[in-house]
Amino acid sequence: MLSIKKLFKNSSVPVEYRSNFIHLYFDMGWFGVLSGSTVNFLSVYATRIGASGFQIGLLGAMAAIVSLIFAIPAGRWLEKRATGRAVFWTSIFYRIGFLLFVPLPWLFGAQGQIWALIALNLFMGIPLVALSVGFSTLFAESVPTGWRAYVAGIRNIVLSVTFMISSLGSGYLLDHILFPFNYQVIFLIGFIGAAMSSLHLYFIKPIPGQLQPDLSTRKPVPPLKEVNSRPNWFTAIRADVWRTPFRATLLVMLAFHVTQYLALPIFPIYFVRVMHLSDENLGIGQALFYLTVLLGSTQLNRLVGRIGHKNVTGWGVAGLAIYPALLAISSQVWQYYVISIIGGLVWALVAGGYANYVIEKCPENDRPAYLSWYNIILNASVLIGSLLGPAIANQINLPAALLIFSLLRGLAGFAILKWG
Repeated sequence: MLSIKKLFKNSSVPVEYRSNFIHLYFDMGWFGVLSGSTVNFLSVYATRIGASGFQIGLLGAMAAIVSLIFAIPAGRWLEKRATGRAVFWTSIFYRIGFLLFVPLPWLFGAQGQIWALIALNLFMGIPLVALSVGFSTLFAESVPTGWRAYVAGIRNIVLSVTFMISSLGSGYLLDHILFPFNYQVIFLIGFIGAAMSSLHLYFIKPIPGQLQPDLSTRKPVPPLKEVNSRPNWFTAIRADVWRTPFRATLLVMLAFHVTQYLALPIFPIYFVRVMHLSDENLGIGQALFYLTVLLGSTQLNRLVGRIGHKNVTGWGVAGLAIYPALLAISSQVWQYYVISIIGGLVWALVAGGYANYVIEKCPENDRPAYLSWYNIILNASVLIGSLLGPAIANQINLPAALLIFSLLRGLAGFAILKWG
């Protein structure tokens, strides 16, 4: 196990990179606080106050709807701006929305709160579009190629530690403070984590030279041909990306993310209404999940060095099939804990591999356009999966739906290995 000192001060890291790396670690650490509190329990809260499967799906789909509309404009907007400042300000506008979750129980009844949460997620999705595209570009510009797996692995470790602490603490508070004030406290903790994460984003600087593409060298929009020319919108949306090898990457990632998000809205419903887990049970389970993410992340750099980001991602996605398959045959809290441990080991591969896999496939001087298309694929998957998953579960039943989604996840992983 890596020591804390070694995580934050590795003598082998060149001094000019250390500031970026440290702020990237703290950014992820505070994001872990947000994730272990507000993000972790938001769907559970909605489920407990009576949200339907459709509403749970919509809660996850709102940001995706916005992103599908604004992803390409966001990419073009980012091309004309300093990436670091753009990422910082979009993170501020996005994360201020988490503060607005706090007073909802004072303002609305149960259904009013559910629809308010859905509406807030819709409006928060606007700055999230540019943040999602921009951060991937900022990470590529601020971390040298040879160090990306190392930094991604440590970020996962830091996320795991803060997520575990936040999740355990949130579960304890939720079971020991009167409802709904308990959830208001958790939402406030999440906002503090979000604000601190944004603060550290401010200090991350692109590295000069080959790692930070000069705006003047970025690939220009291809000129329209005089013969057989397409309308201007075709060029404006950078549809030429689909004529490149990156098309295969987009298609296999579409398969991965659709199968990922088909199951996600089902999980909180299954936890609360089938397994009858308490908030403290859920907090412990999520802490165990991220404990094994932490353990798996310590070996990520070595594994990537052997088989590469694509294969790590492919085998990880195939392994994600285990979680819904085992959950479908579980009814006891100890089974949930075991599944969480196994799921965390697998997710360590996916979380540490897929972002760098996508970045590797993008041309270095044209990343915003390519990542904009990836962001469209991701959000189309969120939208499709979040709405279709609960619909399928309503037509059959929760365990059968989970087994189907498990099979599809496995197929998506093998698609990445074969065609990615």
